[in-house]
Amino acid sequence: MQIVKTIKDKCKLCYACIKVCPADAIKITEGHAKILPDRCIACGSCVRICPYDAIEYLDAKKTVRGLLKSDEEVIATCAPSISGEFNDITNYRSFVGMIKALGFSRVCEVSFGSDLIGLEYRKMFDNFKGKYFITANCPAVVNFVEKFHPDLNENMAPLVSPMVATTKVVREKYGKDVRIVYIGPCIAAKDEAMRFEGDSRIDAVLTFEEIRQMFKQAGINENNVEYADFDPPIGGKGSLFPISRGMFQAVDINEDLLTGRLISTNGSENVVEALNEFEQFTSLKQHLDLFHCDGSCIMGPGTSKGGQKFLRRSLVISYTKKRMKNWNKDEWEKNVNEYEKLNFSREYVNRDTRMAPPPEDKVQEVLKKLGKDGTENQAGCGACGYSSCREFAVAVCNGLARMDMCHTYAIENKQDYIKKLKSTNEKLANTKNALKESEATAQKEKEKLQELSTTTNEMFNKLKAGIIIVDNQQKIVLSNHAFINLLGDDAKEISDVVPGLVGAGLENLVPPSVKNFFNYVLENNKSVENKDIHLNDKLLNVSVFPIRKHHIAGAVFRDMYVPEVQREEIISRVSEVIDRNLNMVQKIGFLLGEGASETERMLNSIIESYQKDKKR
Repeated sequence: MQIVKTIKDKCKLCYACIKVCPADAIKITEGHAKILPDRCIACGSCVRICPYDAIEYLDAKKTVRGLLKSDEEVIATCAPSISGEFNDITNYRSFVGMIKALGFSRVCEVSFGSDLIGLEYRKMFDNFKGKYFITANCPAVVNFVEKFHPDLNENMAPLVSPMVATTKVVREKYGKDVRIVYIGPCIAAKDEAMRFEGDSRIDAVLTFEEIRQMFKQAGINENNVEYADFDPPIGGKGSLFPISRGMFQAVDINEDLLTGRLISTNGSENVVEALNEFEQFTSLKQHLDLFHCDGSCIMGPGTSKGGQKFLRRSLVISYTKKRMKNWNKDEWEKNVNEYEKLNFSREYVNRDTRMAPPPEDKVQEVLKKLGKDGTENQAGCGACGYSSCREFAVAVCNGLARMDMCHTYAIENKQDYIKKLKSTNEKLANTKNALKESEATAQKEKEKLQELSTTTNEMFNKLKAGIIIVDNQQKIVLSNHAFINLLGDDAKEISDVVPGLVGAGLENLVPPSVKNFFNYVLENNKSVENKDIHLNDKLLNVSVFPIRKHHIAGAVFRDMYVPEVQREEIISRVSEVIDRNLNMVQKIGFLLGEGASETERMLNSIIESYQKDKKR
């Protein structure tokens, strides 16, 4: 189950989360930051830093409400850092009363678990026999070691955290079947709770933010609840656990600089550096007490935002002093003797998610694109979220970052893009002007073509022979006046409505034999020449020829009763057309959908026909 995830609609790509993530567990993809669960250590640094509330963690309120509504007994275990978080509540007993008002049967403080674990660490450090340990009280540190320093697993102290230790004690005292909800400042505790079963099982983890929300939703405040004390066993100085070195002071572990062997530090950068040096230098010879959050648990990501670190530290110390005034040491020792026999050991898992270093030539290639000239190991501006340009280049090679996350690179690319855009705009402007010129030229050509079309139509209509163009549907595409005159008055009336008989069906105008001629020509792409037909009181000679294969055919109709002189005149005119107006005929052919060669053949056919008649 993913503990931390982003709300992509809220992400503004400010890269603040990348800057604070110690695990490189954030990838920029699809326009937003994405948490990589396999690499995430659930430290919550990104949750705290995001200025847009675009990162959220697993909400346990619904689960807890379900537990509280059940018939089972539900006990709350509360981290001792409550005194630093709830400074608005005047008395800790009011706080305990508010928790019980939600429906919890008991409230136990984790300080007793801190006492028990602190005593175990003291035993281990006093008898370490040359092997140095890393404390396991911070679940974010445990996750970081298992995923990014798995070779140090054997140096991790084999002890559970105070949260888990308290859970074991509560189940030992109040029953194995009780349900336990931990309330604390840590998001990583939600992840830690999922790793334990049996008497170590924690049924839910609420952060301080979540418990505040539950108080508000239930209308609970310290003025409408009764005082209540923590349920036993009561802890001692373990209440100091949430501040740095607090647990070790509680059990008097030696921290003397000369005689002690313990380094205690907190904060993500310090933790990473301490682990790197612990693994690298055998001469370090110190135990490490590490807390991921700066200020230890009092500044956990599950606490209220805007808290003051040193004020919270002071409040924890004051709270512990106040508790110790009425502390029953004998009762405490009795409880310690009773519960220290429980098994507080644990094991660690190798969850190595380290990435192999990318090839150096790939890194250098990215650095070159970034405009680096040998200074890439310097700190860099940090705007991308990475501490150096080289670290950023490695992230790019590993697929965790994009080139445009570098502001310098993005600005340079933007400038290049602007230059290209300007150049493109200039080309578009030139193209636009060229288009205007082309449109003007085309318009002139269109006007010339219209003029030519008018001229050719006039000449077409002056031909003495009837000419017709027909498509493959036997519909007239074009006809001249001579053809209409040959057909008679009915055709003339139709032509008055439909000029040139365009679109008229051929079968309604000519004998069936002519229609059959056209069928033959269109199907076989062969001409039918010099066929005599009777139409009304006329004897016509018909020649049908293909113009466009299977699609367009033309025909010439000659009135056989026209005097021979007229035939000679037709022959003369057609010859003149062939000799002087071939170009014009080609234009006619273009307009009629036929080639110039077909037109020439048609006209030659007319000449040959008349010449044959003349010879006869």
